[in-house]
Amino acid sequence: MPVIASSLSVATRGPGTIEITDRVARLVASSTLRDGVVSVFCRHTSCSLVIMENADPSARIDLERFFEDLVPESYPHFTHVYEGADDMPSHIKMALTRTSETIPFAGGRLSLGTWQGIFLWEHRNRPHSRELIVTVIGE
Repeated sequence: MPVIASSLSVATRGPGTIEITDRVARLVASSTLRDGVVSVFCRHTSCSLVIMENADPSARIDLERFFEDLVPESYPHFTHVYEGADDMPSHIKMALTRTSETIPFAGGRLSLGTWQGIFLWEHRNRPHSRELIVTVIGE
């Protein structure tokens, strides 16, 4: 079964979700594979990947606000603070979500639901350049 690996760079502006669905879909389409799975892996510990609603941005805003309440920077018991107050909360948010997503595809197209999108979720307060490994496996 053929395997095609590539990488994506994603520039972030600080906390929030960035939709990468179209970029992943283009890699699947350019692979010329018709049916299989695509794996997207994030090579960082302070951002994550999520499949989330992509039609109404308020769903992502609510998710982000919920996680801010769940893991506040002001938590008084963090000891890992060398890189700033947002660093440990970012690691926890990543651990509670995912660093990879696997999406099936058929006929060369992602098999996502009508309102699903693939998002990189930046948890740090300042901009970063994030690297994703995309592996397309199929026939």
